[in-house]
Amino acid sequence: MLLVEMFNDHNGDFQDLSRDNSVAKVEDLRKTKLTLAQINQLRKMNDQRTVEYFENIKKVRQQYGATAAPQPGL
Repeated sequence: MLLVEMFNDHNGDFQDLSRDNSVAKVEDLRKTKLTLAQINQLRKMNDQRTVEYFENIKKVRQQYGATAAPQPGL
């Protein structure tokens, strides 16, 4: 998780609030069962986060990477 994600109310494509109707209560003792569609959605979300992570790493390497050697005479 990025620091920006903690302070940003925008959840992006990671959470669909209209489909989130499973509020856990204290009385609930059983585990919730995931459907194949939910598992597939979790896999896609994980793949998307992985892609975003590597894009972020590329930007960080470009920003903080080694600079070109200085040219003599300048």
